[in-house]
Amino acid sequence: MDPLLLIVLIAFVAFAYAMVGHGGASGYLALMALAGMSVVVMRPSALVLNLFVSAISFTQYARGGHFRWRVFWPFAVASMPAAWLGAQMQLDPLVYKRILAVCLLFAVARMFGLFGKGRENLVPVPIVAALVIGAVLGFVSGMIGIGGGVLLSPVLLLLNWADMKTTAATSALFIFVNSAAGLAGAIGNGETLSTNMLPWIAAAVAGGLLGGWIGAKRLNELRLKQALGIVLLFASVKLMMP
Repeated sequence: MDPLLLIVLIAFVAFAYAMVGHGGASGYLALMALAGMSVVVMRPSALVLNLFVSAISFTQYARGGHFRWRVFWPFAVASMPAAWLGAQMQLDPLVYKRILAVCLLFAVARMFGLFGKGRENLVPVPIVAALVIGAVLGFVSGMIGIGGGVLLSPVLLLLNWADMKTTAATSALFIFVNSAAGLAGAIGNGETLSTNMLPWIAAAVAGGLLGGWIGAKRLNELRLKQALGIVLLFASVKLMMP
């Protein structure tokens, strides 16, 4: 893949993901996999981009008054150590790509709004259930190199624990803390960052700033999210192939 095209696509992914409170790691990983990069470079590099974009997205949604601490903390307290532990695992490259392909399908569903927007009659988050779910999602997130927002969002929406905006704010901070824990685990395990991180970070920050602002303050760009969903679906199918 042409390096300039990759930078443009990273900005595009960051923009679309930030609109829904995500960091974009699953999208970055898909791009890197399609570009033929090594797993030991993909995972920490995607997590670094995730940190920047999720921080931007969370800030935008929190400023809009959409963050609820009581929704966030039960998931995060169990997910962070689990993400660090999951990042210690070295998966066979083929297995890694297959699991990533499944995670991409969650992202596709999120982009197409298949999980709904949450209902008005929300129910409190059960702490024990949230701790268990957080631990499982954190472990999978660390193992694959994502923040887990694409996995947490459908849980919050389908179980009626949060509306769309609160889900976005919660997912953004969930992604940030899990990305930090996963990155620490991956670097400690000897994985390395790409040599192209600076232009990638610049592209992700630019896309994330615009996407987070639009998602928190303006109407969502439905067609753009659907376009990204189609791209991610293609990537998922390609990763599933031998």
